[in-house]
Amino acid sequence: MAVSFSRFAGSVSKSIRMAYCSLALSVRFVLPHDLSHHQEHSPPLFATRLRQLPMPCLYRFFRSNLSSSTNTNNPTSFNWSDDDDDDDDGEHGGVSRKTKTEAANTSKPLPPPYDPFSKKPVIEEPKDPSNLQEIFHKMRTDGLTNNAIKMFDALSKDGLTHEALELFAVIKDKGTMPDVVAHTAVIEAYVNAGGHSKDAIRTFNRMLSSGVAPNAYTYAVLIKGLARDSKLPEAQKYLLQMMKEGMRPNAPTYLAVFEGYLRDQRVDDARQLLDEMRHKGFRPDEKAVRENLGKRGKLFRDMMNLLFGK
Repeated sequence: MAVSFSRFAGSVSKSIRMAYCSLALSVRFVLPHDLSHHQEHSPPLFATRLRQLPMPCLYRFFRSNLSSSTNTNNPTSFNWSDDDDDDDDGEHGGVSRKTKTEAANTSKPLPPPYDPFSKKPVIEEPKDPSNLQEIFHKMRTDGLTNNAIKMFDALSKDGLTHEALELFAVIKDKGTMPDVVAHTAVIEAYVNAGGHSKDAIRTFNRMLSSGVAPNAYTYAVLIKGLARDSKLPEAQKYLLQMMKEGMRPNAPTYLAVFEGYLRDQRVDDARQLLDEMRHKGFRPDEKAVRENLGKRGKLFRDMMNLLFGK
């Protein structure tokens, strides 16, 4: 009985906290109007406070700040066709102009009030990552709010406060979905599907040619996906390109490439990559490496020997 009451009390407390959070968001008590000139919160503190909001609360805020008039929550400005000649019906997700217009004129309602007793996650991952047609259809019809939240959360966790706040500011102040979110979402869909590395790289190159700058999350998604697909030379290329652009890869990103080389017993290639990264100022974080490697074994020992000489 005591345990049941404790769980019930915890759920009620969580519900009350969420109700306060929703109220705070609606009257802007929690979130400042001007991110760049706010007097009470430094950017790092503000980003930390924003990321500490419960996920349902953050989700509702992102959705409520996306303008229904501009409808940029639906990525209508993104070219969904995979064909270089920009046909209307791409192989993996082409969309006709009519469909784009229909999506642009569709305004998705806010999600229902938060239910503390529901075990359904706020951000649902695709049930079948290989079903690209269904994934792209969902992006066009439901928008990219989930992808924006994932990107914001990842940037914040890596301490990239400025990039996270830039993303947030575009959504809050302009009511539009940043182009980097749409391109990264498509890249992530391709790499998660497996066997679509060529499509992911093509999307990344189109992103660059369109003048859209990738952020650290974009690079991380691409690099880890290429490494999983055993495209190690390509993964290495973008890892070094990321560092050349002044971005610091987090542990999961560079470990994905080194693990690929070690699993293939290409130790010399791994050491060569490590030397190139060190010339660019790279210093592996031993604590982060240990946390991400998980179980000890041959791979763990080989990685520690490679990175730290242990």
